[in-house]
Amino acid sequence: MTTQTHHVDHELVQAAAHVARTRCRGGNHTVAAAARARDGRIVTAVNAYHFTGGPCAELVLIGAAAAEGAYDLETIVAVGDRGRGVLPPCGRCRQVLLDYFPALGVIVGEGDRVRTVPVTGLLPESYVWADQQLDAE
Repeated sequence: MTTQTHHVDHELVQAAAHVARTRCRGGNHTVAAAARARDGRIVTAVNAYHFTGGPCAELVLIGAAAAEGAYDLETIVAVGDRGRGVLPPCGRCRQVLLDYFPALGVIVGEGDRVRTVPVTGLLPESYVWADQQLDAE
C-alpha cells in the first residue's frame, strides 16, 4: 500500500517539541502533541499518564482544542520528551483521530524522514464511525 505524503508543518513539530522540552516532567507527562486548526491556530497538550490508563497527548489535545473553539483540526503531531522526537499515534488514537477528523494529516517518521500522511493511511481498511451512522430524519 502506498500512502500519499503531504507538506510537513515544521512549525507544528517545533511547537510540540518545545512543549515536550518545557512541560513534560516526570512519568506523568512524557509526550506532547500539537495540532493546527483550519484558522491557523496551534493548540498544544500533554498526555496524562496514570497506571489506570490515562489519555494520550493526542486525545488530551482534542479536548483542549474544543475548549478553545478549534473544532476543525488539519494536522497533528506528537513528540516524546527527552529528545525522543516525533512519535506515531497509538491504535486507539488513530481510530479516535479518524472518527473526529477524517481529513486530518498526521506527522510521522524520524529525523529527515518526517512526513505528513492522511490519518486514513494509518488505518487501512478503516472502520469509519461517521459512515455507520443512520441519518436521523
